[in-house]
Amino acid sequence: MVRPPAHTVLVVPVPELERFVRERTEHYDASFLSADPAFVHAHITVLGPFLPAPSAADLDLVAAIAAGVPAFDFRLERLGEFPDGIIHLLPDPDTSFRELTRRLVAAFPQCPPYGGAFPEPIPHLTLDQRAAGIDPESVRAALGAELPARCRADRIALHRYANHDCRVLADWKLA
Repeated sequence: MVRPPAHTVLVVPVPELERFVRERTEHYDASFLSADPAFVHAHITVLGPFLPAPSAADLDLVAAIAAGVPAFDFRLERLGEFPDGIIHLLPDPDTSFRELTRRLVAAFPQCPPYGGAFPEPIPHLTLDQRAAGIDPESVRAALGAELPARCRADRIALHRYANHDCRVLADWKLA
């Protein structure tokens, strides 16, 4: 089995949906469950993939960006599905997520969102993948009372993803 290489991603953790996302991660590939207590599997990506080995200057630049963006509230209730079958939640409003991504891309143009696959990335929280018996309606039912989720974005985390080694590399508070 060929394992994907380790990669880093800048995310906004969403602890309100950690139970569900952690269970789905375990279902699909338990090697991506993190033993790091600071790691939150439920997240909204603001830039990924990020640098494979960020320097101290790179980390300082992310810290400066985080310090320039006020913490913000958002709500997760509206389900979406991408053409590849990824079932997700769309944050409302999404403007602060888009602004974070814009600032990070301006600072790190060598790291286009999703490797440049999507010119206008859509902020989202991945929940599941369409398959037999799994569709947006079944996912909504499985989430039950967890929706709507009222959330607060108060930090950016730098996650490292690798089989059996998912962890937080750095963490910055939003202003």
